[in-house]
Amino acid sequence: MALDIKSRLKRSVNAFFNRDPTYSNVGRGYTYRPDRVRFTRGNERSIVTSVYNRIALDAAAIEIKHVRLDENERYIGSIDSGLNNCLNLEANLDQTGRAFVQDIVMSMMDEGCVALVPIDTDLDPGSTNSYEILTMRTGKILEWYPSQVKVRVYNDRTGMKEDLIMAKNQVGIIENPLYAVINEPNSTMQRLIRKLNLLDVIDEQNSSGKLDLIVQLPYSIKGELKRQQAEKRRQDIEEQLTGSKYGIAYTDATERITQLNRPVENNLMSQIEYLTSMLYSQLGITKSILDGTADEKTMLNYYNRSIEPIVSAIVDELKRKFLSKTARSQKQSVMYFRDPFKLVPVLELSNIADSFTRNEIVSSNEFRQTIGFKPSDDPRADELRNSNISTQKRNDPTLIEKSTETVNEE
Repeated sequence: MALDIKSRLKRSVNAFFNRDPTYSNVGRGYTYRPDRVRFTRGNERSIVTSVYNRIALDAAAIEIKHVRLDENERYIGSIDSGLNNCLNLEANLDQTGRAFVQDIVMSMMDEGCVALVPIDTDLDPGSTNSYEILTMRTGKILEWYPSQVKVRVYNDRTGMKEDLIMAKNQVGIIENPLYAVINEPNSTMQRLIRKLNLLDVIDEQNSSGKLDLIVQLPYSIKGELKRQQAEKRRQDIEEQLTGSKYGIAYTDATERITQLNRPVENNLMSQIEYLTSMLYSQLGITKSILDGTADEKTMLNYYNRSIEPIVSAIVDELKRKFLSKTARSQKQSVMYFRDPFKLVPVLELSNIADSFTRNEIVSSNEFRQTIGFKPSDDPRADELRNSNISTQKRNDPTLIEKSTETVNEE
């Protein structure tokens, strides 16, 4: 029933008015987002942050779903559950499902191991394995115990990060599959970070504004009186340079000045380039992937070597910790799905659509959703059928028998 104008005005709410005055007591406030991932151990000051972010974005673009399987372990549909809601819609008060997966991967890359902590559940996880997960967050593992872990998790009720000791079978613990390359103390990534930090130190020293001069005086300074004269001469030169508009000073004809801050040749930059190329090869990443110019084969190799192990580690841990034996016996599982048409040019989609529909792999409506079109109302668009063959020929048993006899004769 439609409301008249008077009723609509009575029920309408303005964001700047109709506010409860007691709503001002909202708790602790921050000028920045307190639950956001922040890199540690120097990762935030180097170019490896862009590599972490690229991998996390690509991993979050892959759909992870709580699904149901048939007798042959094939996907038949998604399950409307709290776990599926956390992975695809809303993981918690601050993060969507995609942002939550990105948080998982970035924390895993930075720390080497990340914890998936169920925050809100319908039942106590300590008393039953059949509980519904309502919200989840990532946590930093501080200490390891035989059957428990101590994790630091953001509490959205207090606005602070708190330490919890939880059983390992109640928390998803995901270790970085690329730990040996990224997180080991002497791995390629850590060596590259150390070299980049050294390069930053050298750049700061070269751009610090110091002249690094040595003034050779025409007399010996072994005695105390001569040292005082030399110190007075040094201060005099400093005052001339700082007090001059253009930084000009004068010296005696018998004095000689040597400048020390000349660029020193070293092989630091060549080592950084070598470590960068080695890291890219070990991760399956190229420069074209980072700047967005990679072709389909390069991206396929990148997804298979870098993204697939990370997403598989997440899926396996979710399946192991958050699906009970009863749920697995009921053919419930967690699977990931990657859109195979994202990297296909538009000009090739027509040939792919014809091949998939003609061979009865997908229906017309399924492919229309892939390219962003709304489904057709025609019932035939939901059928797996070859549009090049008429329905009468498909259902005519005489034609089927004739075709069978022709095949047998050949």
